[in-house]
Amino acid sequence: MQEHDKTVIWLLLMGAIIGVGKLLAGSEPITWRLVIGRMILGSATTTVAGVVLLSIPNIHPVALLAIGSALGIAGSQVIESYVKRRAGE
Repeated sequence: MQEHDKTVIWLLLMGAIIGVGKLLAGSEPITWRLVIGRMILGSATTTVAGVVLLSIPNIHPVALLAIGSALGIAGSQVIESYVKRRAGE
């Protein structure tokens, strides 16, 4: 397995952990649907950090993971609030 493949897997895992952590910290009742949905959303938004890897190919993996976690948290919040607003209309 190449280094960039390992980095993408780490980003996916970190995004899934962020999604589950946000669910556990919230006040919503926990269902399997929410757990899976938050894991998918967190993983998808965290892997956007892979775009940074294209811009800065020699970035340290820890820096990339930090950017990934920031994007994972902020990105999923934005997407989730947008979907909730659209569903309310």
